[in-house]
Amino acid sequence: MTANEDQEMELEALLSIYEGDECFKEISPVSFQFRVGDLEDTKAFILDVTWPETYPETAPQISLDAFFNNRISADTKQLILSKLEEQVEAYLGTAMMYTLFEWAKENQEALMENHKPVVTAVTTSSSEVMTSTSTAKKKDKKEQLTKAQKRRIISRTDNKGELPRGWNWVDVIKLSKTGGKDDV
Repeated sequence: MTANEDQEMELEALLSIYEGDECFKEISPVSFQFRVGDLEDTKAFILDVTWPETYPETAPQISLDAFFNNRISADTKQLILSKLEEQVEAYLGTAMMYTLFEWAKENQEALMENHKPVVTAVTTSSSEVMTSTSTAKKKDKKEQLTKAQKRRIISRTDNKGELPRGWNWVDVIKLSKTGGKDDV
């Protein structure tokens, strides 16, 4: 098989395996992104993988240059890349993308154990804090009652704030006086 046929077969397999998976994204037929971890997880990262023309005989190009990875320190990125390169060397000559992605998912904790989030832009983090606190305040707001509604509630309740038994019952005598359609 030629390299292009191998690539086509692996691409078809990847698309069928990761169909509907939010972590996998096909940028082009030879370029992919795979997110390891949940979006909210501070230890999540995105792998950018590009196949050269002679892949799988030559190693794919793997980078962590996605904007999502800006919070990861350079040392941690280097560690992840070196560990992935070891895996690539072990599987050189075979279809390895699924194996690499799954290996990265399984070893995410080990790869990110020395990770300390890098704060690059204080404005973005403070605005995120501002939006989260403002949404919390909005959730705490209760329905506002008018003075008349409050008076009606108070007039119906006893000293404990509970409505008396039968407060919404209809008077049986009133019903008998109004009559029905058959009482002509």
